[in-house]
Amino acid sequence: MPNRNIRFLLVDDIRDNMVALEALLRRDGLEVDMAGSAPEALEMMLLRDYSLAFVDVHMPDINGYELAELMRGTERTREIPIIFVTAAERNETRRFRGYEAGGVDYIFKPIDPVMLKSKAEVFYRIARQAKELEAQRDELRGIARDRDLAIASLRAHANNSPLALVECDADLSVRGWSEGAERLFGIKQDDVIGRTLNCAGCFDQSALDMLHNWVASLDHHARHTAEILATSPGGPLNCEIYGSVLTDPALGRTSLSLQILDVTERHRAEEVRSLLVGELNHRIKNTLANVQAIMRQTLRTSGDLKEFGGRFSGRLQALARAHSILSNVTWSSASMDEVIDDQIKAGTLDNDSLHREGPKIALSPENTLRLALVLHELGTNATKYGALSTPDGHVTLKWQIEGEDLVLEWRESGGPPVSQPQGKGFGSSLIATGFGDSRASVDWRPEGVVWTIKVARGFERMHSPRAIAVPHQQPAPTRDAAIAGLRVLVVEDEPLVAMDISLGLEEGGATIVAVARSLDEAVRSAQLADVDVALLDGNLAGDPVDQVARILHDRGVPFCFVSGYGREHLPTGYPDAPILAKPASPDMLLSTLRKITSKKVLANAVSE
Repeated sequence: MPNRNIRFLLVDDIRDNMVALEALLRRDGLEVDMAGSAPEALEMMLLRDYSLAFVDVHMPDINGYELAELMRGTERTREIPIIFVTAAERNETRRFRGYEAGGVDYIFKPIDPVMLKSKAEVFYRIARQAKELEAQRDELRGIARDRDLAIASLRAHANNSPLALVECDADLSVRGWSEGAERLFGIKQDDVIGRTLNCAGCFDQSALDMLHNWVASLDHHARHTAEILATSPGGPLNCEIYGSVLTDPALGRTSLSLQILDVTERHRAEEVRSLLVGELNHRIKNTLANVQAIMRQTLRTSGDLKEFGGRFSGRLQALARAHSILSNVTWSSASMDEVIDDQIKAGTLDNDSLHREGPKIALSPENTLRLALVLHELGTNATKYGALSTPDGHVTLKWQIEGEDLVLEWRESGGPPVSQPQGKGFGSSLIATGFGDSRASVDWRPEGVVWTIKVARGFERMHSPRAIAVPHQQPAPTRDAAIAGLRVLVVEDEPLVAMDISLGLEEGGATIVAVARSLDEAVRSAQLADVDVALLDGNLAGDPVDQVARILHDRGVPFCFVSGYGREHLPTGYPDAPILAKPASPDMLLSTLRKITSKKVLANAVSE
């Protein structure tokens, strides 16, 4: 903290005189320095600030008048008041010279103490007031600096804020317009300051009337908020607006402070979410309706429960796989080839007995589901009664765009003689009406049935079309289907699903060693159970099965995943482990078990 004391300077070549003078001036808050010569006094005045100097007139070398003239010639010492001290008689000429040199008063020796103290008190108080004014000035400067910093900070926050800040008078004349308002409404500050909001053209009349009502409200402490539709060069804006009515306590004038937030994107997101929820509900209900229809129609045309179970499960599998294809492309569209390939992977169609040809076609989600069901029915019928029921039979599937229609032709050949059935089953009805308003016809030729289906909408040619031709090849030899006595570990947390899988495997001849429904049970069974193969769910009540997969892998037990997840959400590091999408039919499970166990047998034989 700087020294707040007042300093006086005594200049005299006789020290005793200065000591006596210092004794008379002594008081709290006053420091008195002494200089024995003019050069010493000048040096001290360059180092310290003095409020008054008592200068002896008669000094050797440089007298008091000359010292005063030197002080007035220097910027730092020019304003120091000087009182001359002299023992000479009063002389107007001498007095005039002292005033001319810059002195403000004279003290004659012998010094009158009362007179000395009186004169010194005047300068002491002036100096004290000057010190206080300096302190107040410094304090005000600090306050002003803090104020300017706060204002700059608020202005920076206002300009960088996503909020548009607008200040108006009671008549809605604009007094403040932040950079956020410029960005939001596309209007520069200079173009709107001093004009009314009505002239700015950002708000419609209903919004302006609402703002006028806010200003006219008697409760100026109320927090006003509303959602309005504003305009900008980019189009309409959905805005949340918050208003505060302020009253100047000195002048009594009312003003309105507005904070405006653009919520257009949020509105669009809510609309999209609403559309997505509606679309999801629609698809779920349609899917459930399809499942219900498939179940009822399959039940009506099935001779017994076993036949119903097989046919219904196959149709449900076709529907589920089509959903998986669409999920991979976020329900946008799927290609014709993807649907056909999926039927081949599922075993409904035999790639070696199938010849397909046609351009690259993208199908809508609805037609993807319909084509999956239609191909499943065609493939199933061909396997049971048609061309695919014999080793030499094959199917030709062609498609092309004719005018406004997509025309698909399914032609069977090489199978047993064909005759038109007496009745029309659900499968034939599904094929004929599977594409909604499509037009389907069937020709029951003795050498093989021919279906022609014309699809009117829900397809488009893909950007890089190319013809696909898969040549007919002889079917591969049939593999041994016997898995009797195969010991299986089932890891599944859904009781009904676990039961369905277990029953299906047992009917196929496998032995269920254990069913683990929790992670702890799965880990324990994977470590201790004597099994040949395992079926792993993707997770168990939210717990990943990575640890279970690692234990089985380390023990050399082959396994496959039975899950609704894709491989990207399953334990990594097991690229050879097959994935069966839920719901998986018993035939698919048994077929997969045969494949992975046969690989293990082959690997053991090679190692031996």
